[in-house]
Amino acid sequence: MPSGPHPLLAQIPLTVSPFISLPSAPTLPYTYKPLPSTLPPSATADGNGNEREKIVVSQSGHAASPEDIIASCQALQDHIQKLHEDAERTIREWEDNLREEELAEKRRVAPGWLDREEKILQPAKVAAGSSVDGQGQSANIMDQQTEDSSGATMQQPVPTREGDELDRAFGSMGMR
Repeated sequence: MPSGPHPLLAQIPLTVSPFISLPSAPTLPYTYKPLPSTLPPSATADGNGNEREKIVVSQSGHAASPEDIIASCQALQDHIQKLHEDAERTIREWEDNLREEELAEKRRVAPGWLDREEKILQPAKVAAGSSVDGQGQSANIMDQQTEDSSGATMQQPVPTREGDELDRAFGSMGMR
């Protein structure tokens, strides 16, 4: 072992500065208690006392193992799934409540209407060939000839527009 300074270090001049002071030993308070010789198990150790390796370190200085990160992500995913299911259940309940309120309102306006099979009255459909007779002329109820009680046929007068509308609404009535 060499007893003298290293040859390269010997070439560097040292200066003493009045502005730099070397640190001094701290004085301990009278209430100072030394740490126990055995420490409790570490929070980062697994059940066997083996310390888990902290591979991932964040910028804030928090370190975690991949198993901790996976467990945290799984817990977050479970929590989000639970919130999603709760939200869907709430929406279904709200929609069911709206349907029930609408049904109650309809029953209040028209009691018994929703409890029957016949919902809407629709007119009977007329086939395309039945509106025109065999000679190609329009078959109008008012244009038909009627027989009176004596057996004589008589031509009915051609109705006006108002008459057509009344006949469509109420049906035609024969002359007596």
